[in-house]
Amino acid sequence: MLRMAKSVYFSICALCATLLLTVGVCFLHSNNLAAAPTVDAAARILSSSSVSAAVTALPAVGASTGETAFTPSATAFPAFAKPGALGETDRVIVGSAAAATKAAASGAKASEAAKAKPAPADTYEVTAYFLNVRANAYAKSKIIDVVKKGDILDVIKKTDSGWLLLKGGGYVHGGYAKRIDRTGETPPAVGLSPASSAPAHSELKSPAPSPSSPPSTPSKPKQPTNKVQTKSGLTAEHIETIFEGTALAHYGLEEVILEIEEQYGINAFFTIAVMKLESGNGKSSLARKKNNLFGLNASGGEENKRAFAFKTKEECVKKFGQLIAKNYIGKGYTTVDKIARKYCPANPKWTGLVSKIMQRDYKKL
Repeated sequence: MLRMAKSVYFSICALCATLLLTVGVCFLHSNNLAAAPTVDAAARILSSSSVSAAVTALPAVGASTGETAFTPSATAFPAFAKPGALGETDRVIVGSAAAATKAAASGAKASEAAKAKPAPADTYEVTAYFLNVRANAYAKSKIIDVVKKGDILDVIKKTDSGWLLLKGGGYVHGGYAKRIDRTGETPPAVGLSPASSAPAHSELKSPAPSPSSPPSTPSKPKQPTNKVQTKSGLTAEHIETIFEGTALAHYGLEEVILEIEEQYGINAFFTIAVMKLESGNGKSSLARKKNNLFGLNASGGEENKRAFAFKTKEECVKKFGQLIAKNYIGKGYTTVDKIARKYCPANPKWTGLVSKIMQRDYKKL
């Protein structure tokens, strides 16, 4: 009787444990149904297979004393049916859903990024010997780089004023670059570091060093000769040095002097020398009152009245370039002495004076 009582006792304990576990699983199932549908399957297994197995394992009441009493075992309660294991299963399911959601969001962002990708840049080739790249789209903006003739530029857009915005930053003026078709092999496009820009005209400056090579020292300007239509090799910095100590300094004339050299081929040393001679280094009455630095149309007894007047000194330099190109170089007057015969026939020393100023300025650099 004692053995039978113990057997019944253990059977009742096992049945109670099974019922409690089943109730717990059902509770978890109701709370996590949306997040973990697999829990429902676990509950069904517990409510059928596991419980049936446990009940089957119970000895019949009144069995012989040789029967073994039922003891709950791991085989009767699968690991995933335990409360702790159910919690782990729930976290795995929720984690997988979160990962899927994150992947979908990443895919959407990648798709948006692909749509936002800028259109391919146009390709231009530099036609000037040297061309300044400026921070902004105007002539006096800060120079941040220099490109040379034949360089290939990737251009994002062209402004209404004719400036080309370069890929990577910076502007160059479209008058000194031509658009090309890159269907065939071409030299690699010139790239600029973020934040850059270009000029309204080209300047004679040494090419900017490539990123892989150390900065190179700008080459010395070429010694001027009697020929007017030659390249000087001067930079804006060189001309600033030449103007130091004169009344021509600090007017921003460096840019326009180099512009007419690039546009018309008029050597910058020659332009500066004529300017210095005719304006008394910027101190003459015409230079101060009419911004006339070259004595343009100043002849006869009333030279100050007949001489051209300009709003700015820059306008005067541009006019000088146009006149020399059209009325002198264009008609075969290509040397200093030939120009002197027509430009200032009243002064036989004009050729020597201009040539001396050119050589003196060259020695300053």
